[in-house]
Amino acid sequence: MVTNTLLLKLKDRSDENIAKAKDLLLSMEGRIEYLRKVKVEVDIRHGASSYELLLITEFAAMEDFDAYLVHPVHIEVAGYIGELVASGAAVCYEA
Repeated sequence: MVTNTLLLKLKDRSDENIAKAKDLLLSMEGRIEYLRKVKVEVDIRHGASSYELLLITEFAAMEDFDAYLVHPVHIEVAGYIGELVASGAAVCYEA
């Protein structure tokens, strides 16, 4: 199994914008056959160095992750999210 985690720091750190971004990310669930699991966690600390969102996605294999990256639904969501994000960090690993 392959897990990809993505930390997102938003340009607008308001609760409304965080909720919008979370909903957009979760909208991929059930729409991409390669995506086994999608989970979004919201930061509760709100520190200056905090990221607002943690996206956790799981795939059966690396090939599925690669297919997810170019899937039209992911491309659409990533485009919207890209407009909201100031910075991000990712870790992809096998479990």
